[in-house]
Amino acid sequence: MDSIWSTTSSLRERSRLPGDRETQVAVIGGGMAGILIAHTLQAAGLRVAVLEAGRIGSGQSQHTTAKVTAQHGMCYDRLIRKLGAQKARQYAQANLAACKALDDLITTRGIDCDWQRQNAYVYGDDPAALDREARAAALLGLPADRTDASSLPFPAAGAVRFSDQAQFHPLKFLGALADGLTVYEQTPVLRVERDHLVTPWGTVRADRIIFACHFPFVNIPGLYFARMYQERSYVLALEHTPPVDGMWISADGSGCSLRTWGTYLLLGGGHHRSGAHPGPSRYDWLRTQARTFFPKSQERACWSAQDCMTPDGVPYIGRYAAGRLNWYVATGFNKWGMTSSMAAALILRDLLCSGTSPWAQVFDPGRFGTTALRGVASQSGQAAVHLARYFFQIPSETASQLSPGQGGILFYQGKKLGGYRDLDGSLYLVDLRCPHLGCQLEWNPDERSWDCPCHGSRFDARGQLLSGPAQEGIVHEG
Repeated sequence: MDSIWSTTSSLRERSRLPGDRETQVAVIGGGMAGILIAHTLQAAGLRVAVLEAGRIGSGQSQHTTAKVTAQHGMCYDRLIRKLGAQKARQYAQANLAACKALDDLITTRGIDCDWQRQNAYVYGDDPAALDREARAAALLGLPADRTDASSLPFPAAGAVRFSDQAQFHPLKFLGALADGLTVYEQTPVLRVERDHLVTPWGTVRADRIIFACHFPFVNIPGLYFARMYQERSYVLALEHTPPVDGMWISADGSGCSLRTWGTYLLLGGGHHRSGAHPGPSRYDWLRTQARTFFPKSQERACWSAQDCMTPDGVPYIGRYAAGRLNWYVATGFNKWGMTSSMAAALILRDLLCSGTSPWAQVFDPGRFGTTALRGVASQSGQAAVHLARYFFQIPSETASQLSPGQGGILFYQGKKLGGYRDLDGSLYLVDLRCPHLGCQLEWNPDERSWDCPCHGSRFDARGQLLSGPAQEGIVHEG
């Protein structure tokens, strides 16, 4: 579904790769991370090319709520306890530097992207936990303090406030920044061979290669499929609501997030693991919240986002794997892609240009502490469950039972398939095994899509690929 950003901006089309090319740095992915990384490296004097499978900003960047902040939920007390004060401080300072770098970039270049300074709040019902988080954030040098939650339309015990954060229109920013770069659209990277990127239209040889494509599609080396999962969340754009001061998220993740853009209030929430839809419509849940707290509001748009989640809550930014010294990665941004994209650009610029970064240690993709290992074990267990479901789950429906607009897992002519009947009554069949690593796909009724519960690949109701790490569709032939 179209976000408020995609319906209020227009980015010019770029040509596809015109044949074999060479460059110093090739960036895979033309979202916020890829474009910021390319811009920052080009500003440092490197020759850079961006290869985007579709259109720039057509993935997760157009589905964000576009908050630029070092306030990442209730994270700093946990980071100090789990990783130690030194690494927690690196995380905090990298995100503060990213916020400042974005502000400087937008101000210096005069980019018209609705950049607005705002306070960021995390609210909750546990005063002691809020106190601990405020103290931890302040200890790390963040502009944080405890406050009440009086601007909210519902009760809460209080909030942690980060002052002088920001929000913006992500696609207006992205379009302006990309105009100075070499970007090839409609150029999917099919495979990477050492220093060569193979596409349908030619090969790019690069001294350095950066994976900024949301979820890396090369499984070995790196094993990112075993170290991340993806999570969906949902947003409504509402008009005719009372003003809400600042940007708000809930401490435990079960409540609503709120921010304004112009005359709109963006109301978000209802997150769940991709491919594990909780049953009742997440959009309907948000609409119930809207009717309860903003009874005069009117819905103008709805959409959902998908985020790569890491076991320790810290992105992977740095060398892709020990055996690929010229490969780099920026992924696992959890729910903070706008700020993390700029942090990735700063870290990778330092690593490529000088070999070191003051924040590299905490973001190191090669880390495998106790927390990360537990996450790998959990992720492997989830994958095993959904691999087994393909063989042992018995469908409960037949094609004749699907109503118009409904999808589900069914038996059809002796085969276990996914089916969707459109509003005109036509039936579309798909293969249920994700082409990435074979997990059974599940139907998402809110998005009318087939989602992978293992690694988050998504396909539309007719089987066309929406997002990776899969690289091909699931249309059933025959």
